[in-house]
Amino acid sequence: MEAVIIVDVLRRAGAEVIVASVEPQLEVEAAGGTRLVADTSISKCANEVFDLVALPGGMPGSARLRDCEVLRQITSKQAEGKRLYGAICAAPAITLLPWGLLRRKQMTGHPAFMDKLPTFWAVASKIQVSGELTTSRGPGTSFEFALSLVDQLFGESVAKEVGQLLLMQADDDTQRKEEYNKVEWSFDHNPRVLLPIANGSEEIEIVAIVDILRRAKVDVVVASIEKSVQILASRGIKIVADKLIGDAAESVYDLIILPGGNAGAERLHKSKVLKKLLQEQYTAGRIYGAVCSSPAVLHRQGLLKDKRATAHPSVVTNLNNVSNGAKVVIDGKLITSKGLSTVTDFALAIVSKLFGHARTRCVAEGLVFDYPRS
Repeated sequence: MEAVIIVDVLRRAGAEVIVASVEPQLEVEAAGGTRLVADTSISKCANEVFDLVALPGGMPGSARLRDCEVLRQITSKQAEGKRLYGAICAAPAITLLPWGLLRRKQMTGHPAFMDKLPTFWAVASKIQVSGELTTSRGPGTSFEFALSLVDQLFGESVAKEVGQLLLMQADDDTQRKEEYNKVEWSFDHNPRVLLPIANGSEEIEIVAIVDILRRAKVDVVVASIEKSVQILASRGIKIVADKLIGDAAESVYDLIILPGGNAGAERLHKSKVLKKLLQEQYTAGRIYGAVCSSPAVLHRQGLLKDKRATAHPSVVTNLNNVSNGAKVVIDGKLITSKGLSTVTDFALAIVSKLFGHARTRCVAEGLVFDYPRS
């Protein structure tokens, strides 16, 4: 989540972002099991000059970043040149601290790693900017972290504009969720979820849903509707699915979720295999959902009939029976959300329906995401 959100938000702001692998190969497996393909190898970045070097967290990812000598040299030069550098989650304590790049800086990090940071300088805040260094707490603070970096690179007005595009409200009193026609989502087995993805799908939404559901121990299958398991998401991030949709279609899923992204949603709509799967899901009375622009796909396939739903503001006018107030709307066995920055609430709402409040609170705390106590 941290890597993808940082890249996505910076690219929305107009930054040229290079994703560099510190591994021998370009494809990496992230903490939640999501597979990403980097743009280049870190060795090819050794002689470049960057306006910002940003390190995502996660374990053992932060330790693998720490052990990369080329990255240490790049980041040390960055600090010496008084250029911006940042780290989130475990990376301040596990990566920057051993490199000596936190000296005389106030910093924050994931609560599980705060005891490793120098007590006098460690601050329990979502974002901490100290000169050229910016640090943050975890996946649940990634949007704020990325927007702080946008602010420092491009100025406050651009950061505000990008925040609005991401549906981040400064006075965030928007209701988290509304529920109609309440039914239990309970299973006598570990729930199985299918997440179909396409070229042009929103990478933020794919990765956040997969990451959060897997943290809750849900069995998630990511299936590409393209000819290849690798797709190119809307902000240029390459994601590798677990399998192709044809192979995924051989199984039955307790829940099918469509990520958004205009181009991706259109491609999802055109997939005959997916259309059949969704119709079977609906007919069998199983759970299904969509975020961002993809509730429009469900609408076009007749799967929102007599249902309350929400969607991204750009497509919400195309839907009937819209519930505009909340970030997430649940109607019986349908769940929808506005997408982008509301996707964390969406994924946690699914966890809550499947497992109850206690497990959801536990997952939210691991993310360092503000979640109601009751």
